Amino acid sequence: MGDEGLFRSATMSLIQLYIPSESVHATVTELAELGDVEFKDLNPDVAPFQRTFVSDIRRLDEMGRCVSYLNEQLAREEIPARPLESAIPFLAASAEEFARSPMFMEQLARELQECQERVAQMNKSYESLQQRLQSLEESKHVIRETAVFFQHAEHGESQDVTRLSMDSDAHAPLLDDSHLRGSGVRGMQGLPPAFALEFVAGTIDRRCMGTLERVLWRTLRGNLFMNFAEISREFVDPTTEEPMFINVFLVFAHGATVLAKIRKICEAMGGTLFPVESDAAQRDAHLNTVLERIEDHENILYSTNAARRTELLRVAESISAWENLVRKEKLVYDTMNMLQYDKSQKTMTAEGWCPTSDIPAIQLALRRATEDTGAHVSSVLQTMPTREEPPTFQRTNKFTEGFQAIIDAYGHAKYKEVNPGLFTVITFPFLFAVMFGDVGHGVILFLFALVMVYFERKLLRTKLDEITQMFFYGRYIILLMGLFAIFTGFLYNDIFSLSMHLWHTGWEWPRGEGTLTAAPNGHVYPIGLDPTWHGADNNLVFTNSLKMKLSIILGVAHMTFALMLNIPNDLHFKHANWIWAELLPQVLFMESLFGYLVITIIYKWAVNWYATDALGNALHNSPPGLLNMLIYMFLKPGVVDQSEVLYWGQAGIQTALLLVALLCVPWMLVCKPYLLYKEHKARAGAGYHTVGSARGEERVEGVHEDEQNVLDEVPDEQEEEAFEVGEVAINQIIHTIEFCLGCISNTASYLRLWALSLAHAQLSQVLWDMTIKNVFGLTGVVGAVATVLAFGMWFVLTIAILCVMEGLSAFLHALRLHWVEAGSKFYAASGYAFQPLSFKQDASLWPAIHMLRCARTNRALFRARTDVTTPVVATGTRVQHPLRMVMVGCPGSGKGTLSARLEHVFGIHIITAGDLLRWHIKEETELGKEADRVIKAGSLMPDTTMMALVQQKLEQMGEQDFILDGFPRTDGQAKLLTDALAIADRPLSLVVNLQVPEDAILERILDRWTHSPSGRVYNFSFNPPLRKGFDDVTGEPLERRADDNPETFRKRIAGFHQKTAPMIEHFRSLPCPSDPTRPLLVDLAGETSNYIWPKLEALVLERFPHMAQGMKTGLRSWT
Repeated sequence: MGDEGLFRSATMSLIQLYIPSESVHATVTELAELGDVEFKDLNPDVAPFQRTFVSDIRRLDEMGRCVSYLNEQLAREEIPARPLESAIPFLAASAEEFARSPMFMEQLARELQECQERVAQMNKSYESLQQRLQSLEESKHVIRETAVFFQHAEHGESQDVTRLSMDSDAHAPLLDDSHLRGSGVRGMQGLPPAFALEFVAGTIDRRCMGTLERVLWRTLRGNLFMNFAEISREFVDPTTEEPMFINVFLVFAHGATVLAKIRKICEAMGGTLFPVESDAAQRDAHLNTVLERIEDHENILYSTNAARRTELLRVAESISAWENLVRKEKLVYDTMNMLQYDKSQKTMTAEGWCPTSDIPAIQLALRRATEDTGAHVSSVLQTMPTREEPPTFQRTNKFTEGFQAIIDAYGHAKYKEVNPGLFTVITFPFLFAVMFGDVGHGVILFLFALVMVYFERKLLRTKLDEITQMFFYGRYIILLMGLFAIFTGFLYNDIFSLSMHLWHTGWEWPRGEGTLTAAPNGHVYPIGLDPTWHGADNNLVFTNSLKMKLSIILGVAHMTFALMLNIPNDLHFKHANWIWAELLPQVLFMESLFGYLVITIIYKWAVNWYATDALGNALHNSPPGLLNMLIYMFLKPGVVDQSEVLYWGQAGIQTALLLVALLCVPWMLVCKPYLLYKEHKARAGAGYHTVGSARGEERVEGVHEDEQNVLDEVPDEQEEEAFEVGEVAINQIIHTIEFCLGCISNTASYLRLWALSLAHAQLSQVLWDMTIKNVFGLTGVVGAVATVLAFGMWFVLTIAILCVMEGLSAFLHALRLHWVEAGSKFYAASGYAFQPLSFKQDASLWPAIHMLRCARTNRALFRARTDVTTPVVATGTRVQHPLRMVMVGCPGSGKGTLSARLEHVFGIHIITAGDLLRWHIKEETELGKEADRVIKAGSLMPDTTMMALVQQKLEQMGEQDFILDGFPRTDGQAKLLTDALAIADRPLSLVVNLQVPEDAILERILDRWTHSPSGRVYNFSFNPPLRKGFDDVTGEPLERRADDNPETFRKRIAGFHQKTAPMIEHFRSLPCPSDPTRPLLVDLAGETSNYIWPKLEALVLERFPHMAQGMKTGLRSWT
């Protein structure tokens, strides 16, 4: 497999870029769009606040703060932001502005600042009005409650009044007229001035009411009257903005000093005081004034809130795009701060790693950036020799990325090390299935993953929660785990703890009662476990032995395979001597012990231990125990008990294997350190101390021939580590001990395959026996109801316990076997990941790529429009090659959307055949009368009549650009059109065939909703309304067209293909009039109009350059 395959990581190169200052931003942006360069920080000693673009970073931070503030306001008002996918029109409009002005981000920063200030000012006004309205509401309640208090007091009615030391009669009216007449103080007539009472009224938090009473009582020593009333309405605390309930209080006392003290205490405890007159008439007048002010404030508050929401709705249209652009620019400027600035040359120097095979694409991106900015000097790319270890880049796709993530979670492969992710695709789900083997449970896992794979495209566009996202990311892992679980379930003959009788059993049960012994009938069950074992008393004994031995076989095979992967590693890194010095003794040690154990297991299975001769005598002893055999192989070498003999010559073979294993230990200990020491002495004798010396004759250890040129003639940047014999020897001793002990412990660790498989099968049987099996004996209605309930309980417990909990347990154990048991045999995992600058790594930045592509085209257009040397087509003159275009596509492919964009952007006229027909019928022209007769007769419109309608309009168009919509629809109409235009010397100049996948069209149709009165169309996938299910303008509910269903659309699409296939072939056979080497028909493929539009726009500009002069600046018009 090649270097760019899955077997090893991609070949990497260290590149150096010299970028002119005027194009550095465009260059970094292009490279981020490409996603193939990992930049190195060339200013590690420069503080962040001292770097070149710190001012731009601060500006972007401020913009990010504005965006965060606006997002908070939207969340606070529960206004949904328009999804980023549907904000692509805004991005294209921004691209036009970006093409016109390099100060676009500064303009956006000002707009964000102004928008934030407007919203903040409206918030401040709204909150101020709310506080004043709340104060007026509290004043209203104080006046009303005071009036009620005075009314009850004057008539001697019972009140919840605190009667204090000034009370003389508990049953006398509180404000008896005889006592108040003539006082002259706040309407209290009758009392001499020395005994006049005044009061303090206000509101306070209900929770503080008791405290206020106690403080006033103790402070004034009981010299006061006090009353309060609870207000049922909920208010808002102006400081904490939390809901609260208030009480109205009224305190009577005598003397200005006492009243001042009361006011201070009330205000200190958070109370609000209000002036209230004791005179009823004045109170009524004051109350009316307060009510009028409340009404005025409510009207102003409503208007202010409406204006604020309108502003926030406008913000919601673009906030996602703003946030997207700010994040993109922040990423670009952070990268630009890693570059070195050469003031003398006015260039920026960048260094970074990239895949060698992607260097041509990087050079193309550099050229695009130079052309986009109009720089006079091109960027320069050169590869650099280096002794640094490159990063590891494993190319993956949507199928392999999950398996690669499993390996990378343990550690990234060393550069050019064999990648375990390739083999994990099979070994991981298989080992999982050994522990999870059950056909039924495997089907559940498989179907769960299959649903996610089927709806993959839709789920990718949906924001998923963390748990769902985790499952979706591993959908292909779960899919294979389910498939392998079905396979192992067939081998175990286990489906929801039951067996399957697919073939003839190999055992027969004799008739009788009690414990019976089945007898072989000569048949052999072809695949998997014989169903007769299910339910047998010794079933557990048999399956235990089988699964335990299978676990050992699989474990030894897995570890042996892992050991063998050292061979390609050693050969690639030029360590061929390590194969015989280290790998060979490791293999011999493992196979002489555990490989021998596997062979004896298979041999024991192959022998019929109960066979007899013709006289009925046993040919063999009872089958020996392999565990005892392995133990006594070490304890009593060369001795085998006669009753435990497995085969002839067993003692001698076991002794020889034991000697081989013992000899391998010093072999591993000595040979590799000796080779390293010998290699070091050879280098020292040749005067070679560092890699890349002046002699240039030695090759760098561990580097392939085709990568050596990267490392030749490198300056002495790093000194080779000093060679210490003692350190090497100690390291080898530790490694040898670890390997020898690991062979034993790792082999035992694979017994988890047996243990978990046993636990899974037993738990499945317990769930079945305790639920469904218990109700099978019930009959009638009770039996039916019990069966339904028991099935529900069984199914829920099966999903929750066996599929989720047991599945997670088996997943983690399979993870351990790959990370530790197999990985420790060959996988160094000492590398570091390739982390390129890329917008693609963050899905939320993908629309920025679209903006950049639009910007690239629009910058070129802007230069063309502002270049004084560009020829301008005069009005009324004939354009050499005007745009005469037909757009073909399935129903729902976006013809109308793209035609409207062409009309708005380029000013192209759209000729709709249906509109022409309706106009002629309405105006009762000759053609209209003929068409009306045909329609009333219920016949199809003849091609000649439709052609006459269209031809008349085309003659009126003259030399203007146009797009035909809805015509032609058949091969006959297409031939009539091309012949008529050829005769008039106005041939078609372009036919666009929109190729949109059928499943994408059907998915889009399912999400399409309309507002019938206005005709506005929404799509929940890429053009959703602000409020789901309701029109943005009127707020009325949206409706779905009756024919917007998969069945109807499949028929329409099939009919379209059948009808238009000859027409498309006709157009495909015609050449382009302006360039006969080009075809007239061009296929444009994409899933949505937003992704087809850049291709269509570029095609129009390429074939019809005059469109640039007539291009509108109103890209915003199709937002």
